[in-house]
Amino acid sequence: MFTGIVEELGEITAIEEQSDSARFTVRGPVVTEGAGHGDSIAVNGVCLTVVELGDGSFTADVMDETLKRSSLGALRPGSRVNLERPMALGGRLGGHLVQGHVDGTGTVLERVPGEHWEIVKISLPAELSRYVVGKGSITVDGISLTVVDAAADHFTVSLIPTTLELTTLGLKQPGDPVNLEVDVIAKYVERMLGDRAAVPAPGDRR
Repeated sequence: MFTGIVEELGEITAIEEQSDSARFTVRGPVVTEGAGHGDSIAVNGVCLTVVELGDGSFTADVMDETLKRSSLGALRPGSRVNLERPMALGGRLGGHLVQGHVDGTGTVLERVPGEHWEIVKISLPAELSRYVVGKGSITVDGISLTVVDAAADHFTVSLIPTTLELTTLGLKQPGDPVNLEVDVIAKYVERMLGDRAAVPAPGDRR
């Protein structure tokens, strides 16, 4: 489990293409400190498993399904990526509960600079729109953000200078893809309410 608070802006140093997967090598001296084989690290919001460790870098296998369903397939050597280690039990939940399981991808549509922040509009897949509400939480490329406005096919977020400086959202331009993970609590609530509606109430003779 992650929190969506990016610890480090890392870099893809190598990608080894395989028949049904790819092996990514990522430079990240902060997130690899104390890491071991089998540990999890979120890369642009995708939970990956460490298979090798180097000097300030790690290697992870990325399955074909992940490459197709996330923006990781668009990465190349030299691409910058957001990195986060899992939250330790008893640690501070600075963002919100993030699983590292991408629900879909969006596209940066527009950037509107302000004096102290920047508004970014991002497209929203139709199947995810019901989970996104104004002032709710959403994860964009592994970053926990608060939704400013939500529409059927897009949403906006407001980025402070720290987010622009220390994450990939400071680099993304209109047309660039981003990974999206909606609030898992919203999905659980939907499922529970759906199951509840399907169960006949006491005395119901349906």
